[in-house]
Amino acid sequence: MEIKKFDGINVVPFIDIMLVLLVIVLTTATFIAKGVIPVELPEAQAQSAKIEKKDLIITVKAGGAIFFDKQPVEKRQVLKRLQRYDRKQNVRINCDKSVAFAQFVHILDALKTLEFQNVGIVTEDG
Repeated sequence: MEIKKFDGINVVPFIDIMLVLLVIVLTTATFIAKGVIPVELPEAQAQSAKIEKKDLIITVKAGGAIFFDKQPVEKRQVLKRLQRYDRKQNVRINCDKSVAFAQFVHILDALKTLEFQNVGIVTEDG
């Protein structure tokens, strides 16, 4: 009985799997970078506030739905929910450009009532 020599490993299947994984990672990375809540931001000439991980992000979608850090909040609950946060915490407002101005003012009024100190508006760089 003759023993066969093991000269090498066939790496072609390994390369195929790695390329498929690379495509999956690159595809999902584009969705993660945009965020979960899609909002069409208004354009501004001035540079927008930088968002950090510890910031409270308030998002208002085109239909008027309000989210605090991706958690839905009813309009009448905004003031009550804001009371849970520290007044010195950075707050960033993402507001879709098609939302009525009254909705935006409602959020700002709640922040001003509770005397939040660091409020920024997120916009598209124009």
